[in-house]
Amino acid sequence: MASAAEQLASNLNFAAFAKAEDLKKRIWFTLGALLVYRLGTYIPMPGINPEAFAQAFQQQAGGVLGMFNMFAGGAVERMALFALGIMPYISASIIMQLMTSVIPSLEALKKEGEQGRKVINQYTRYGTVVLAAAQAYGIAIGLESGSGIVADPGWFFRISTVLTLLGGTMFLMWLGEQITARGIGNGISLIIFAGIVANLPSAISHTLEQGRTGAISTGVVLAVVVVAILVTAIIVFFERAQRRLLIQYPKRQVGNRMFQGETSHLPLKLNTSGVIPPIFASSLLLLPATVAGFSDTSKMPAWAASVLAALGHGQPLYMILYAAMIVFFCFFYTAVVFNPKDTADQLKKHSGFIPGYRPGERTAEYIDYVLTRITLIGAIYLVLVCLLPEFLISTFHVPFYLGGTSLLIVVSVTLDTVAQIQGHLIAHQYEGLIKKSKLRGGKRAR
Repeated sequence: MASAAEQLASNLNFAAFAKAEDLKKRIWFTLGALLVYRLGTYIPMPGINPEAFAQAFQQQAGGVLGMFNMFAGGAVERMALFALGIMPYISASIIMQLMTSVIPSLEALKKEGEQGRKVINQYTRYGTVVLAAAQAYGIAIGLESGSGIVADPGWFFRISTVLTLLGGTMFLMWLGEQITARGIGNGISLIIFAGIVANLPSAISHTLEQGRTGAISTGVVLAVVVVAILVTAIIVFFERAQRRLLIQYPKRQVGNRMFQGETSHLPLKLNTSGVIPPIFASSLLLLPATVAGFSDTSKMPAWAASVLAALGHGQPLYMILYAAMIVFFCFFYTAVVFNPKDTADQLKKHSGFIPGYRPGERTAEYIDYVLTRITLIGAIYLVLVCLLPEFLISTFHVPFYLGGTSLLIVVSVTLDTVAQIQGHLIAHQYEGLIKKSKLRGGKRAR
């Protein structure tokens, strides 16, 4: 039988949306913030020769720079104010999550609730500053090494580049937090989503233009469309898939009243790690290609040149390592973000138990048993979703934006944002029902 929330969700319509003034304000704020972000991706950095940099970027578009450009919404290609994007903040967040599982003091902070989370968030911001400054300085050195890219190399250019890129990243971090607090959805995810979606039309038009000119056949273009639709459907299915563990609570007495035992569920997502595994795996594997692009391969030993060639985008060794690293990061990141022992302790604390398993250690073992098996299924799903478009990209030179990672991010963020909009509409309808019941109660009292 459907719950009250599910019944309300099924009755949502545009009339309910039109009455939700707070929701409309949140949506307009989110759109305005994303517009500011897009404008920032077109503000160029000072001291750069755009033509020389565009030529150098084209030589590295298939490496790490190409992936960073996708996440930064094309800002890397233009070497704009937001060229670093939000990736330093994401990296700092992941590092902090790992450290909270290793360092006891940080683990204790994590368990302190809201106050502990505030302290961890502050540490994450400090880590973002350090990472962004280091990456910005590396970019400044790399730009100076290029021929004719920097008009006036030197410490003034390096310091100005670090301050510009660091300021851009910190502004995006603040903007993402504002979207989360005053808008709709997760602000950081929406910024990445906006960057990818903004470049999708040009990627699609480029693919269609290749089909028109005969660079790729019409059958390949149709295959790309079919694969994109198929991958999107698979992502929607698996991202919403859950394994629900039955939780029971015994009868309890409060004062003179006896409450019946309740039944609930512990939802375990099939893909707990989200988009982190493909991002990490592709970042690590594209590093050799980027290093090779900046280096003179003729001066390398023969074995080093052959290894770099084998690790090229679309090569069999690249595909095998990509799949293996996705599986590894799926299990690793799931182990970091979900602790079966803590979950079992929380259930025991609130007198909950899984039927057939003793509370405590046996419950933790069972949750870990189930989680390991569904994580394996989630890892296989991620491998298939990410490798299928990779074959198209490497074989037919389809634009990088149509890869599995970009589709995964776009669909996941869309599902999350739609779920939050539905949550706001349901809350609005609940408020309307409460107001009506109060009015009826007031009329009866009269």
